[in-house]
Amino acid sequence: MKYKNPVLRGMYPDPSMCEANGKFYMVCSTFQYFPGVPVFESEDLINWKQIGHCLTRKSQLLVEKNNTSAGIYAPTIRFNKGRFYMVVTNVDNMGNFYVYTDDIYGEWSEPIKVEQSGIDPSLFFDDDGKVYFISNGNDKEGRGYIQMSEIDIATGKKLSENEPLWYGTGGRFIEAPHMYKFGDYYYLLNAEGGTEYGHMVNYARSKNIKGPYEPCPANPVLTNRNMGGYSLQGAGHGDIVQALDGTWWFCHLAFRQLDLYMPYHHLGRETCMEPVIWEDGWFYIGTPFTKAEKTAYGKVVGTGYNEKQGYGQALLEVECPENHTFAPQNLNFEKTFENTSVKLDWNFICNPDETKYKFSKDSFELCSGDLTIDTLKGSPVFIGIRQSEFNETCKVSCQLKNPGEAGLTAYLDPNHHYDVYLEQRGNDIYAVLKVTIGPASSIKKEVLQKSSKAVLKISASPYGYDFFADEVHLGAADTKYLSSEVAGGFTGVFWGLYAQNGASAKFTDFKAEHKE
Repeated sequence: MKYKNPVLRGMYPDPSMCEANGKFYMVCSTFQYFPGVPVFESEDLINWKQIGHCLTRKSQLLVEKNNTSAGIYAPTIRFNKGRFYMVVTNVDNMGNFYVYTDDIYGEWSEPIKVEQSGIDPSLFFDDDGKVYFISNGNDKEGRGYIQMSEIDIATGKKLSENEPLWYGTGGRFIEAPHMYKFGDYYYLLNAEGGTEYGHMVNYARSKNIKGPYEPCPANPVLTNRNMGGYSLQGAGHGDIVQALDGTWWFCHLAFRQLDLYMPYHHLGRETCMEPVIWEDGWFYIGTPFTKAEKTAYGKVVGTGYNEKQGYGQALLEVECPENHTFAPQNLNFEKTFENTSVKLDWNFICNPDETKYKFSKDSFELCSGDLTIDTLKGSPVFIGIRQSEFNETCKVSCQLKNPGEAGLTAYLDPNHHYDVYLEQRGNDIYAVLKVTIGPASSIKKEVLQKSSKAVLKISASPYGYDFFADEVHLGAADTKYLSSEVAGGFTGVFWGLYAQNGASAKFTDFKAEHKE
């Protein structure tokens, strides 16, 4: 049986997972979006269903005036003695903290802060009952490393000073540490190279939790940095788990670039899944290349290639281990107001003013606040759902109720978004296409409307978006200008509904659709 990567499609980066009571649970980064840190559940590690968020209250997630791509970085989820823990960094407000719950389907606790520097925190529960808090950091000379302290899990109080564990293999931006104990060894996993085209996964092991740590001779055990032109890039930053059937699995982030000669990605960093094998106390991640694949993408030589196995690359289509079964993937979808949930599928930018929104099973009503979607900090009246496929169509009926602007946007950040909207000026109502790329914002076309209501549509392909109002084509724009390579940052495109400049609007008949 084969499955397709990514298994979580659209902006779901920095995955972490654990096993509990025969099922698997995963969390991902959310940056400035609210609510924060989605929680997914799976029985087969291939098909995942969102069941909630860890951070659903302002007291847990203060992202009131965050910059784009700030806020929540790199959560880790762990299960110990019947309790789930999610540890994460809010880079603007609280720093490193964790929350917990005894009911994975319910609410999570108030934050417990840990006074440790660095980002990408992780918890490790040792056999002797001690609990360790692990993050990245920098020494006095500014060199990046992985550090660890013992904490009181009830209070978050540090019981020891930070201790350096490992400086990694020499790649830049050492991050994403996770600690495990398998057999006699402690295994310390990290990511290096930056969460871009040079991203990679490395690890080391020791029989003493404080080291010294011996690097795996096949590092990096996962990277696509030498697969120039391959659609899946940026493989790194992940977590490992053993399935109930004895197979081992690794979840990680990666992104889909447009094509061989178009190194841009706009859907965000996504979550992929790879099988893992063990040999002589070391584990290897990914799928061995066939001879044809090695010829096509170039054989990796020297450090970073395991000559014996040929493992270490992330592929779009993966052969599942024979003794592991999973339900067939269905990548077709149709998202509507009726079959999505405001609490699960939709996100606000920063902490919203909930008085500006009214939701029913078949409509969303939005009323303008003081900010616009061009605002660099704060929460405009906006609610969005992730674009998850290159070929996708999103449409909605928009009824403009009073003067101002309301519509549908392909939104990456305040400086990079494409908007199709209705705008009332005096007694006239126009359908407008506006593109914002960096400091330049331009109206490409506007059409006088006969009504205050129109069906707004964006049709996406890998290379471009086309924009319509009541099936009148208003123009097109390139996807690459909404990519991380152009705009910077760590997020991906959302389909957003918004109201601003005094408008209020009612949105009905929403549909985002993909068919393979």
